[in-house]
Amino acid sequence: MGQSTGGAAPTAGDLTVVHLMRHGEVHNPEGVLYGRLEGYHLSELGREMAQLVATHLAANDITYVVASPLERAQETAAPIAAGHGVEIATDERVIESENRFEGRTVDVKDLLHPHNWHLFGNVTKPSWGEPYEQIAARMIAAIVDARDAARGHEAVVVSHQLPVWTVRNKLEGRRLWHDPRKRECTLASLTSLTYRDDELVSITYSEPAGSLLARASRSVGA
Repeated sequence: MGQSTGGAAPTAGDLTVVHLMRHGEVHNPEGVLYGRLEGYHLSELGREMAQLVATHLAANDITYVVASPLERAQETAAPIAAGHGVEIATDERVIESENRFEGRTVDVKDLLHPHNWHLFGNVTKPSWGEPYEQIAARMIAAIVDARDAARGHEAVVVSHQLPVWTVRNKLEGRRLWHDPRKRECTLASLTSLTYRDDELVSITYSEPAGSLLARASRSVGA
């Protein structure tokens, strides 16, 4: 579960909550690491996940919904926005991270092939993709804007696993490089940031679509 950032207990009336949501499952039978590629849409299960989270959030005071420009994020945001009568804003800053393996079917054997070794010279950067600090900086800027747009209410920001996990690590004061297998950010999960005015007072994590995860693909691109 998420960890509190400390501070006094928040009181009603002066709080803003920004929910960082990972998109639902994507239709990707070939197991392509799709990254920022266009044309990857939610699977039937992914749409079910999106609707389940929308139902979970139906009673929440959501006044602002923003998503990455990629189809899977827009489609995940759609039922939440519709349920609260708001339009989906689009923010390039919450897009998936850049990755040099994008567009390839990647497995462990491929990653360990000698012709890829030069890409793994620095796991803390990482050298095979967008720097973690850059990801965290753009996500924080987008979160601040979402918080301000929903001041006193709630916002939903639909993004992708690595950006959500990276910014959570940054906000909780942890190192940004990590084992991808240990990310706490499942499909359609919510990482919820609670602010009192401009101060972040807590971070919590939940899986409203957890009951559907057993049916999800284990593909690297999922």
